[in-house]
Amino acid sequence: MQRLLFNPLMRRSLNLLVAVYLLAAHAYGQEFVPTPAPELSQTSPTPAPLAPRKTPEPKPPKRSWMSRILHPFGGSSKRIVPEYRDPKLRGLTVDLQISPQTVRLSEVRQLEVKLTVANQGKRTAELDFPNDQRIEIYLMNSAEIVLTRWSDNHAITPKPGALLINPGEHVEYNETIATRDLTPNKVFIVQVFFPKYPELRIHQKFLTAP
Repeated sequence: MQRLLFNPLMRRSLNLLVAVYLLAAHAYGQEFVPTPAPELSQTSPTPAPLAPRKTPEPKPPKRSWMSRILHPFGGSSKRIVPEYRDPKLRGLTVDLQISPQTVRLSEVRQLEVKLTVANQGKRTAELDFPNDQRIEIYLMNSAEIVLTRWSDNHAITPKPGALLINPGEHVEYNETIATRDLTPNKVFIVQVFFPKYPELRIHQKFLTAP
């Protein structure tokens, strides 16, 4: 077997080739890591402003306690025109006032009653009657039992008549009724109506005292 001999020049060339190979392999084996691009900061969207809440409207005021004390049995003074079945009565309103509100039976023998009939319609109201009686007055207890009738102490004459009330006008009836059938410390009722036109009716409560 022949031995392969290397001269010094060949040995130096071989060492240089190996060094170049190792240097190339080392450079190839390094991983290229790209520099990451800076992240763009994401700006949060500005929230939309909230719609203002609607303030609730105030409720209408209730009836005051002073009004209830001054008018314990009455409501508003404004009269509402009722709807009558009889076309002759359309537009008419009735209002009742009694005096005194608290009846002291030791001092009062007659209760004053004032009835007002007003025409709030657009045409003249024409009412006819078979006699000279226009209104009737009842004194009743709280159970609405009639104690006294105004007509029992007044003579009725069979004389026909008529009543005309123009728009915007009114007529008043001022009468009295005896309190002899009343007892103290109780609630009673005054009822006034037209016997010929029973729909024209109104009542009011009052107190009695000794």
